[in-house]
Amino acid sequence: MCFLRKNTSHLPALGTAKLPIKGIDISPGLTYNSKNTARSCRNLCDTQRRETPWETICKKYGLPTAIALVVGIVIGSGIFFKATKVLANNNGDMGRSLLTVGIVGAIMLICSFVFANLASRYEKVNGVIDYAEAALGRGYAYYVAWFMTLIYYPTITSTLGWVTAQYAAILFGFPVAGMTHYWVGFGILLADGLINAYAPRLAGKLQVSATVIKLIPLILMAIAGTITGLSNGLTVEAFTAASAQIASQGSGLMGAIVAFAFAYEGWIIATSINSELRNAKKNLPLALSLGALIVVVIYMAYFVGLTGSMSTAEMMAAGDMLPEKAFGNLFGPAAGTIVFVFIVISCLGTTNGLMMGCARGAYSLGVRGEGIAPRFFARVDKKTDMATNSAWFGIIIALLWYSYWHFFFIHGMGPSFFNWEPDELPIITLYAGYIPMFISVMAHSKGSKPLMRYILPVVAILGCCFMVYCAFVAYGIQALYYLGFFALVMAVGALVRITQSRQKSKPE
Repeated sequence: MCFLRKNTSHLPALGTAKLPIKGIDISPGLTYNSKNTARSCRNLCDTQRRETPWETICKKYGLPTAIALVVGIVIGSGIFFKATKVLANNNGDMGRSLLTVGIVGAIMLICSFVFANLASRYEKVNGVIDYAEAALGRGYAYYVAWFMTLIYYPTITSTLGWVTAQYAAILFGFPVAGMTHYWVGFGILLADGLINAYAPRLAGKLQVSATVIKLIPLILMAIAGTITGLSNGLTVEAFTAASAQIASQGSGLMGAIVAFAFAYEGWIIATSINSELRNAKKNLPLALSLGALIVVVIYMAYFVGLTGSMSTAEMMAAGDMLPEKAFGNLFGPAAGTIVFVFIVISCLGTTNGLMMGCARGAYSLGVRGEGIAPRFFARVDKKTDMATNSAWFGIIIALLWYSYWHFFFIHGMGPSFFNWEPDELPIITLYAGYIPMFISVMAHSKGSKPLMRYILPVVAILGCCFMVYCAFVAYGIQALYYLGFFALVMAVGALVRITQSRQKSKPE
């Protein structure tokens, strides 16, 4: 199904969800049949592009791709390289570590339910930005889009590029933190970006395939590790000394929650393809709800499975080698090496999914007539059916953040106040940005049932506030340094918007 988007449209109020959205129309004389082939869809889009060549994009993805995007983005490197950090913050207490996984998972799950409700009502260009516009207007949507384009998308995408290179280094035996590592990660991000820019359908197929592959080691560990741990007593031992210390180790728990937020992050990026998703008002809510639930279950099962492979003290000592040692203990030395093949594929799948959002950031601004050079970044290439200019912008920004991650954060170059971890604090910032949107849902969702209008949004708001609190407890002064940088980026965004508004107001 191919839609034509007009630049000057506003989303309807939350209480008028059943009304058609202005600015999203089927072109006159054109019809859509769900049985149309991809070629037919492309032909329809080509017809539309003759009228507005820079505003159309084809609906090329189905429900499996959307679910794979949620699961595939979330399940990636985080579950592997954040596990030891969670254990370390909790002093090796597996009970508190599992509590960490459950708390962050519950917050993600509740937020995804609220957004699933919004996704069933609105369909425009880029889900979370559309919902921000519907809830609080174009101004708020602009700043959300600006933040996601310049900070959120590229920071977590660049982090995955670096982590993918790290696990590739372990697998193939090149230096873990040298310039070889840097250029491998650089090449991974560039290649993933080019696939998304020039072969978006291939990117969708790769996402589905990588998601299936990455689930194999997690499910194996969950099943085999749990069975082994119950038989050898390691699982019982890991949990016997649990919860009594939670109150006295509060800061550790907070740090673990902030750290593991990365392992759950990225689910919201699935909403970035809502304009390219067939039957989006039905399929996107299903993808958000089912995908989030699948992730929570798999994560908790994986952590329980780890207890059957070794003690928690051994897990913390293993560091980045934890997957290899855990699988090696359960299935033999060869399995420890093979699992890194799955991890690299898992990381590549997540990087691809994150790049799908990164590549569409500038497009979400441009199609609204906002940001820098909106017509340029909103233009869709008729051959690739992709906003190629936007994709290249996303690639460049991701590579810049990747360089920051490698040289500033990992190697400590530059001033100390600029060495905050880029894969965690932007995530917490987005959770803070959800709060006004959830408040607006309660204020304007007339006719909705109390569960969807009040109960879930209130719980989601409390969860988001808790995440912000945890960030300040865990990072202290570094959180303030990050806020200073965030304010600077937002100020530049405000200057761009003011300048653009003045130019529009000038008489021709």
